[in-house]
Amino acid sequence: MNYEIVIGLEVHTQLLTKSKMFCSCSADYANAPPNTHVCPICLGMPGVLPGINERAIQYTVMTALALNCTIPEYTKFDRKNYFYPDLMKGYQISQYDAPIGRGGWLTIDSNGARKRINITRVHLEEDVAKSWHRGDCSLIDINRSGVPLMEVVSEPEISSPAEARDYLIKLRNILRYLGVSTANMEEGSFRCDANISIRPLDSKEFLPKVEVKNMNSFKAVYQALEYESRRQGKVLEEGGELVQETRGWIEERGITVLQRTKEYADDYRYFPEPDLPPLVLDQAWIEETRACLPELPETRRDRFMTQYGLSLYDANILISSRAMADYFENCFKLMDPSKAKMVSNWLLGDFSRLLNATNTEVENVKIGPKHLTEMLGLVDNGTISGPAAKVVLEEMFHTGKRASEIVTEKKLNQISDAGEIREVVKQVIANNTGAVADYASGKQQALTFIIGQVMKATKGRANPGVVREIIIEELGGQ
Repeated sequence: MNYEIVIGLEVHTQLLTKSKMFCSCSADYANAPPNTHVCPICLGMPGVLPGINERAIQYTVMTALALNCTIPEYTKFDRKNYFYPDLMKGYQISQYDAPIGRGGWLTIDSNGARKRINITRVHLEEDVAKSWHRGDCSLIDINRSGVPLMEVVSEPEISSPAEARDYLIKLRNILRYLGVSTANMEEGSFRCDANISIRPLDSKEFLPKVEVKNMNSFKAVYQALEYESRRQGKVLEEGGELVQETRGWIEERGITVLQRTKEYADDYRYFPEPDLPPLVLDQAWIEETRACLPELPETRRDRFMTQYGLSLYDANILISSRAMADYFENCFKLMDPSKAKMVSNWLLGDFSRLLNATNTEVENVKIGPKHLTEMLGLVDNGTISGPAAKVVLEEMFHTGKRASEIVTEKKLNQISDAGEIREVVKQVIANNTGAVADYASGKQQALTFIIGQVMKATKGRANPGVVREIIIEELGGQ
């Protein structure tokens, strides 16, 4: 059966505020003993009155502006009523018909094409407590209850699991640039529920949607949506009927399973929160907030290409982390921007390799832009060769030592003396007659091999340009 996939995403993001949404308890629950960051308000005790966290409002407005939303003058909180063990009050303070942001969008680059995904709304609510299941019993940790939780809801305009993944990566990057959230999916500060349905090609009618939960990585989102689209297609092909329901992703088995039939908005019996007044957002304050927004990823990418002459590929990788993009630009406080490609190559090559190998974040490295630019200066002026620079960078990365100190300790100064290099070249040629014969028969890769042997013999210290010239000269005489 030919059908198309229709996906809408609901992303919940914990905001980086010091206190909870409606009380003064610490929002830093991750490392606290269970049930220690609690008070009568987040415990849901009778007679308590919540208060609104202004910083959470500001962060939500910042996000809505970054997503091109309209910010209405009037907004309010509502009670969303449902009963679940981790919901202390029996209702959640959320927003229903008057969210903080409406009608925005973000663009994604997927499969070589740019696509605009419209944003329905950005609203604010409180997180729930956390359930811990141990054998036959379940425990509740209330520390997380009340942490500010922002929700970004997309229109059902995403057409594939790959587009869903690209949308989430783009949204996470925006949130990190804004500094409003760690947006770490694995730690639960960035959570995604996906609504997915299928319909015959060229049809405009929406079939019943399925909400998929329990996805804690971009890979899981992709795999869950791939599975669910196939499952729904199979149901229709076998003459079955699709129903609106909530399913959970079981990563170990690679399947979704039924959790419950889907609730509708009426089931939550929304009504305005009687303990909180409506909010009137001053237009001047909104414009002040807009003026304080940082340069966002897409704008920065375009500027990197224009200002530094980087390729789209390199610029996209550099701006995927605000810390990496900042590191890159801070290098040019110390060296000429004409070296941008050189800096980019090292950051995206050996520097990133070391970050990944040690699971280190850019902001936590022992070497700053000053250290890196000093090393690149030694390469640029011929003090050390490229291979030697790799050795120096690794030592710098692990110890924090300066490049010049390592070069002296390890005697890595580049050898440019033609006479000294010629002696090594002659020895390598004598020991590699097979490669010499290959070169003589026209196999150019043999030259690369011989150069590598000379560099190995000199521990990467020989000047590669001089090495190449001397090898060609020596082999030309044979």
